[in-house]
Amino acid sequence: MRRTSSLVPPPGADAAEAPAVAPRRETLRTEFPFELPRGYVDGTGTVHRDGVMRLATARDELVPLRDDRVRENPAYLTVVLLSRVITRIGTVVDIHPGVVEDLFASDLAFLQDMYRRINSEGHTRASVVCPECQHRFAVELAGGRLGES
Repeated sequence: MRRTSSLVPPPGADAAEAPAVAPRRETLRTEFPFELPRGYVDGTGTVHRDGVMRLATARDELVPLRDDRVRENPAYLTVVLLSRVITRIGTVVDIHPGVVEDLFASDLAFLQDMYRRINSEGHTRASVVCPECQHRFAVELAGGRLGES
């Protein structure tokens, strides 16, 4: 008895009946670590700097529009939206609008920029060129402090 490969149809079989080759699976990065420039100071005075932000869903962008605080003050949209997509700051995992309100302005600006980059552009890397040697390389923009590689 003749054996045939599972990818090659037996003689006389219709090519349309041949099994399809499984497509290559791509993994989607949905969480992005960050380090706040100043840090969130909790009620006990502990400073929390590292955290994680996840990609936003359509619901994340729509639900805040029904929030009365956003209706009264459209600038509050940023606070509600960030509180939905930040999953952790240090050991704080209950991220609600009050936590985001208590961030320093520089940390809020950092998180707004990070949100824009990962949700609009789809990545947190930038292609750069060394001004001296013209070498091209990628720089991670999310997390890390100035001068770190």
